[in-house]
Amino acid sequence: MKILLINEVCGHGSTGRICTDLAEVCESEGYDVKIAYGRDAFVPEKYKKYAVRIGSNLDVMLHALQTRIFDNTGFCSKNVTEKFIEWVKDYNPDIIHLHNLHGYYINIEVLFDYLKIANKPVVWTLHDCWTFTGHCAHYSFVKCDKWKTGCYKCPQKKCYPSSLFLDSSKKNWEKKKSLFTSVMNMTLVTPSQWLANEVKQSFLNKYPVKVIPNGIDLEVFKPTPSDFREKNGLVGKKIILGVASAWGPGKGLNDFISLSEIIGDDCKIVLVGLSEKQKMGLPKSILGITRTHDAHELAAIYTTADVLFNLTYGDTYPTVNLEAQACGTPVVTYRTGGSVESVPEENVVEQGRYKDVLYVHPNLLNNIMDKQKASQCYVEFYKDAIK
Repeated sequence: MKILLINEVCGHGSTGRICTDLAEVCESEGYDVKIAYGRDAFVPEKYKKYAVRIGSNLDVMLHALQTRIFDNTGFCSKNVTEKFIEWVKDYNPDIIHLHNLHGYYINIEVLFDYLKIANKPVVWTLHDCWTFTGHCAHYSFVKCDKWKTGCYKCPQKKCYPSSLFLDSSKKNWEKKKSLFTSVMNMTLVTPSQWLANEVKQSFLNKYPVKVIPNGIDLEVFKPTPSDFREKNGLVGKKIILGVASAWGPGKGLNDFISLSEIIGDDCKIVLVGLSEKQKMGLPKSILGITRTHDAHELAAIYTTADVLFNLTYGDTYPTVNLEAQACGTPVVTYRTGGSVESVPEENVVEQGRYKDVLYVHPNLLNNIMDKQKASQCYVEFYKDAIK
């Protein structure tokens, strides 16, 4: 069996690691698997055998530039997508497994025109809400529900995927509805029950939805001793950790800064995944660390921390919650989307009440799904799909 996965990245970031974890399990089952990706040319060496690049860095930049002006992410990159579809026809996969299609790398009209006539089983894992909105990837931050009936006057026009000028949310929603409901043999997968419930209220409600929680590599994310405290002058301090692939208000960056103003000198906030510019603007009570592609290094930081605060305003089933707990570090999260499904209820506080997280006494949750089990769920699903 040949399996094609399509995602914005390969081998790094939460969705990129999910794809490569799945590819390894598929390969162990004797399947031929490829991962087509568009963003970031960096692919860890051991995953290059799966990787197929869609376009180039220049194509991504041009797609992003058009999005900034016309609010049309997903509707650019026509030529590179047509070239990619020719490759797909030659590869001739038995299953096509979609992941994130946003990220400025693929044209969804060209892709779905092919899927509609190819008549192959399609699995689509939704990692956020972009699929059924006219613009945004997450809407809970602004408490918007226009996506249920038709987007317009988007309150997050300048948020990812940012448009500085036009608001095309109404047209985007209508075109997505037409495209994404045109495939006959498609099953949707969500990592959380929360997202499954949202999908059932969207224009995608005609498709079956299966919940498969994200899994993580428990051989990597486990208690990992290190000299992180000594190297960063944190001996004797309590470490409050925050981790994100991209930081902004929606990930709680402003809340962490406010929190840093009220904690004592015996505590230190450590944020991982910041840009160099964001690091320079931090108060001294926060230690900023740029994004790392080394999962073992990240596991060591998780292990060192006393607690992970996930102050997110928009999330489906964040792997950072799983990774931290697997390293022995408890997690406190806002009551946001599927983030609450991976921590004990007593570790959940209401959005924006960042002071409350200081009074929670976290407990370790043990029912974390290993990546092997999570990927095996997909493999069994593939077998059923082609019967």
